[in-house]
Amino acid sequence: MKTKNIETVVAPRQPHFVGDGFRVHNFIPSVPQLSMKRMSPFIMLDYNSKFYFPPTNTPKGVGVHPHRGFETVTIAYKGKVAHHDSSGGGGVIGEGDVQWMTAASGVLHKEYHKENFSKTGGDFQMVQLWVNLPAKDKMSKPKYQGITNDEISKYELPENGGHIEVIAGEYQGLKGTASTFTPLHLLNARLLKGGKAAFNFPATYNTALLVIEGSITVNDDTNVATDHLVLFKNEGENFHIEAQENSIVLILSGEPINEPIATHGPFVMNTHEELIQAVDDYNNGKFGTLEN
Repeated sequence: MKTKNIETVVAPRQPHFVGDGFRVHNFIPSVPQLSMKRMSPFIMLDYNSKFYFPPTNTPKGVGVHPHRGFETVTIAYKGKVAHHDSSGGGGVIGEGDVQWMTAASGVLHKEYHKENFSKTGGDFQMVQLWVNLPAKDKMSKPKYQGITNDEISKYELPENGGHIEVIAGEYQGLKGTASTFTPLHLLNARLLKGGKAAFNFPATYNTALLVIEGSITVNDDTNVATDHLVLFKNEGENFHIEAQENSIVLILSGEPINEPIATHGPFVMNTHEELIQAVDDYNNGKFGTLEN
C-alpha cells in the first residue's frame, strides 16, 4: 500500500453570507484546485467557521429556495438549525447532528437558526456539503435522513486517542449511518491531543480533509491549522493524522461520478436542456409549496 500524499493545503477564503444566518468560506468549487469535476462526487463545500451571533428575536437563516439533482448534507458543530422542505422533511439539527437531504427530482427548502438559539445567541459552526447524484438517480423521489449524534456509528481509537464518527461509508469495518447513492466516506475524527488515526481509501477516490478545531500533522511532515483544507493526490491509499491539540477533522473521500455536470444556481444536472426543464418545473410549481 502506497502513501496518499498531499496535493495542496488550502487556507479559508474570504467569508460571505448565505442569507443572513450562515457566514461561510467556500472551498468547493470556488478554489481553482477544487472544481466540481476534481472533487466529484462532492460538488460544493461551504464552511461556517466558528462565528458568534448575538441574541435576536428574529431568527436568521435562508428563506425558501429550490434544489434539484443532488443531495445536501449539513453537519452541525455549534448552534442549532431548524429546517423544513416541501416533501415533508424537517426538524432540528443540533450540535453533533447531521441532516442528509436528497433533493433529487426537486424540493423547496428553508433553514433558520433555532428560535431558542437565536434568543440566547452563541457560537455557530457548521459545514454544508453538496453531494452529486448520478444521472440515473437525479429524478428519483426526494428523501430525508435526519441523523442525531447518538445514532452515528463511532469507532474508539486506541490509547485514549479519541474516536471516529462514521457518518457515511465505513471505517475499520464499522459501517456509517447514512445511506448513499454512490460509494463515499464521510467521517468526523474527534481526536484528543496526541491522538492518531490512519485512513485507507482507493487511489482513484477524491479525498480531502478539513480541520474544524485544533491543529494536526498529516503523514508526520505537514502541519495543518484550524479552518484549513487538505487535498490529497489521486495516488496511494493510506494517510494518517496526529492531533497537536484536541482537534476535530472532517474527512471526505468518494468515487468520482464521471458524467457531465451542468449547473445553474441550486440545480445540478447533466445537460443544459435538463437545466431549462428544472427552471420550468420550478416556475410551474412542480417542486411543491413551502411558506417562508
